[in-house]
Amino acid sequence: MDLRGRAVPSIDRLRVLLMLFHTMAQIMAEQEVENLSGLSTNPEKDIFVVRENGTTCLMAEFAAKFIVPYDVWASNYVDLITEQADIALTRGAEVKGRCGHSESELQVFWVDRAYALKMLFVKESHNMSKGPEATWRLSKVQFVYDSSEKTHFKDAVSAGKHTANSHHLSALVTPAGKSYECQAQQTISLASSDLQKTVTMILSAVHIQPFDIISDFVFSEEHKCPVDEREQLEETLPLILGLILGLVIMVTLAIYHVHHKMTANQVQIPRDRSQYKHMG
Repeated sequence: MDLRGRAVPSIDRLRVLLMLFHTMAQIMAEQEVENLSGLSTNPEKDIFVVRENGTTCLMAEFAAKFIVPYDVWASNYVDLITEQADIALTRGAEVKGRCGHSESELQVFWVDRAYALKMLFVKESHNMSKGPEATWRLSKVQFVYDSSEKTHFKDAVSAGKHTANSHHLSALVTPAGKSYECQAQQTISLASSDLQKTVTMILSAVHIQPFDIISDFVFSEEHKCPVDEREQLEETLPLILGLILGLVIMVTLAIYHVHHKMTANQVQIPRDRSQYKHMG
């Protein structure tokens, strides 16, 4: 009886584990990630897509570069000199991701996982004077790099894996239901575990939407960054001013023409009284 009593809980535990395994397998099977960078006409820009249940839930297009300071020995092997590695996100990178109602995540790995980028997005609701307003933002960036990788690093003193993290980040703030677009360069500072050095992340040609994608592989309406809006205004302002100036000139010429025609049709009264006898 004791053996049977002990066997029943074991069987129940096994069933629970099998159910959990089956559920996890279903979740993994329903999630897809794709690197579509080959479709981009910009060789420096990557395109990543995360899909769940056969529907696109996160899309990201951007070019990224990391400026990483690192120490090397000087020629006297006593002093340290700080060098700089410029690491660009390359095509053919491995991508992972997950989507949620209020949190989404994108992970990218390249150069045999010597480099890894993690971007965390959150969606929040705020109480405004007009009522509740939802926005999403980039809340965290983590960059893992291996300074023993020989392509970008030359004889780094503290060679090995290092992690650089953002702190209190609130970037790419966008109204919920819209995508974020910005062609201009944006920089994000990351604190590295390598002797507290600062890694600079440079983003450009950005188009991202981590939530509320309605159509498969299609971004929602764009929310442009202030820099792009200002540049667009600077480009269109001369055209607008030119059109206004042209309109003012045309109106002035029209008024002059009408005035000249009216004055030409008026009877000229002679100033010399001797000419009155010839009138009538």
